[in-house]
Amino acid sequence: MGEQSCEFPLSNASDAEIDGILATMRTIAVVGLSDRPDRESHIVAAYLQRHGYRIVPVNPAVREVLGERSYPDLAAIPPEVAIDVVDVFRKPEFIPAVVDDAIARGARAVWMQLGLAHNAAAEKARAAGLAVVMDRCIKVEHARWAAAHPHGRP
Repeated sequence: MGEQSCEFPLSNASDAEIDGILATMRTIAVVGLSDRPDRESHIVAAYLQRHGYRIVPVNPAVREVLGERSYPDLAAIPPEVAIDVVDVFRKPEFIPAVVDDAIARGARAVWMQLGLAHNAAAEKARAAGLAVVMDRCIKVEHARWAAAHPHGRP
């Protein structure tokens, strides 16, 4: 089946690097964003949208999520839409392809949600100049960052 077991991140972004991502990167492509409000991907994306981030849904099975057009993959997003962060809600076996697409797309960061890590893909992303966060929830990290910066960007 080729499914990869869960990995432990061998190297991860520091809190300062995570803070930098949250403070400076505004457009987030959410790969695997569900249109079902009870799914974690939807809850996280709705939270980020409420906090001023632009969400770009990536899911071939839905047409629109949170009032935004959904795209089948990162390559289908129009080139004039600059993607800062690729937030991944996919199984580990799909992460290498998502990272390849994020690199090709010119994204600045790849964020693998809580419970997700892929060390080889992370190294490839870092080698291409992308910031990488693994096994952390962007919603939780944003709440931590926002509490430390109540007036917005530092």
